Amino acid sequence: MATIISSILLIALIIVPILLFVGIRKWISLKFDFWTYLIFGLIITAGIMWTFVWWGDYSNRLLMSHYGYDFDAMNDNRRFVNVEPENFERVKQLEIGYFGVGWPLKAIMTFVFYSPYLLIVYLVGQLIGRTKRK
Repeated sequence: MATIISSILLIALIIVPILLFVGIRKWISLKFDFWTYLIFGLIITAGIMWTFVWWGDYSNRLLMSHYGYDFDAMNDNRRFVNVEPENFERVKQLEIGYFGVGWPLKAIMTFVFYSPYLLIVYLVGQLIGRTKRK
C-alpha cells in the first residue's frame, strides 16, 4: 500500500507540470502564460512534493511500529525488545533513515532539485508548439 501511494505521488510529480502546461495553453490565453504556469506549477508541485516526502517518512514510521519498534523507549535495548530477530536489520535501517534528516528538510532539498523540471517542461512544450505551427 505504501509503495502504491508513493508511486502515485511520484507519477503526479512527473505528469502535473505537463498537464498544467497543456491546460494553461488551451484554456487560458494570457499574455503572461509563463508566469502563470510557473506560479501554479510551483504551488501545485510543492504541495505534491511535501505530501510525497511526508508520506515516505510516515510510512517508515508505520512500518517500524508494525515490526514492533517502540518509539517511547528510553534506550536502544528497550526499543528493539518486540522486534523479531529476522526483522532486526530492516528496522535498524528504517531507524537510521527515520532519525536522520527530517522530512521537511528533505522536501525542501528535493524541491530545489525538482524545480528545474518545471522549466524544462515549459521549454520543451514551447519548442513542440513552435514546430507544430511551422
